[in-house]
Amino acid sequence: MSDTHVSDFDREAGFGDYFALLKPRVMSLVIFTALVGLVAAPVSVHPVVALSSILFIAIGAGASGALNMWWDADIDAVMKRTVKRPVPSGRVHADEALAIGVALSGLSVVMLALAANILAGALLAFTIFFYAVIYTMILKRWTPQNIVIGGAAGAFPPMIGWAVATGGISVESVLMFALTFMWTPPHFWALALFMKGDYDKANVPMLTVTHGRRVTRNHVLGYTLALVPVAMGIGFTSIGGYVYLAVATVLNVLFLKGAFDVWRRDEAAAEADGYKVEKALFRLSLSYLFLHFAAILVEATLRSFGLGGW
Repeated sequence: MSDTHVSDFDREAGFGDYFALLKPRVMSLVIFTALVGLVAAPVSVHPVVALSSILFIAIGAGASGALNMWWDADIDAVMKRTVKRPVPSGRVHADEALAIGVALSGLSVVMLALAANILAGALLAFTIFFYAVIYTMILKRWTPQNIVIGGAAGAFPPMIGWAVATGGISVESVLMFALTFMWTPPHFWALALFMKGDYDKANVPMLTVTHGRRVTRNHVLGYTLALVPVAMGIGFTSIGGYVYLAVATVLNVLFLKGAFDVWRRDEAAAEADGYKVEKALFRLSLSYLFLHFAAILVEATLRSFGLGGW
């Protein structure tokens, strides 16, 4: 190697490398759903408390991402979509990722408990533990239901936001949890249908690897059928209303049609057009969750002006 050539393994890590370690795209969804949970709650929160709480929830999400990258470095190194992450690419050492993850976990939990309340801090602690230990260290490499059970980790943020405001748990916060929880399997299985090769190489027991694409298609439709009533049911609670119901109706009709189209496909047709239908469902799933929570946020905003709701 020439003296002028510097590889990822030779250069010193920069701020961007450490920021990438926190999985900022995942963090952005966590921040948004937690904010919606906080704003939708029937209790007003001081702006300083609200902003600091969202910051600590974001730090906790980043801590989970760092711990995930530390443990999954071997898997990430052989998967096309993850090989450029900071740890497998050598930009950040695994020990650094572990240290950052542990330090940020402790900081976020303690500070959220102090800024908001003990319940919010405890929920954040459990979320980090569930994602880093239950999902990443155990479920992901052990069972094809990894996404189903592990989806709980990504579903807790709106409950945490609600707990920040109210100090408790309610039907509304549980339904927001259930919305994300039930959305996660069809979202990831739609991706797995056209990314099966990656999971094969990494020996990750994704449903497409262990049971094949036909079974996965059946599961996508089945979980979508279970998701729809949860999503629609939110519209009839205190955080729902006409705006939410209108948005949810359109989204769920589209999502159900997409899942049905994926279910009735055979592999010959899917391979012939490069998994066009499966990729379309995955893209729809990306906006599906965001738009549901955006509708809840709109309803909360309208209620603050004496409008919206029922």
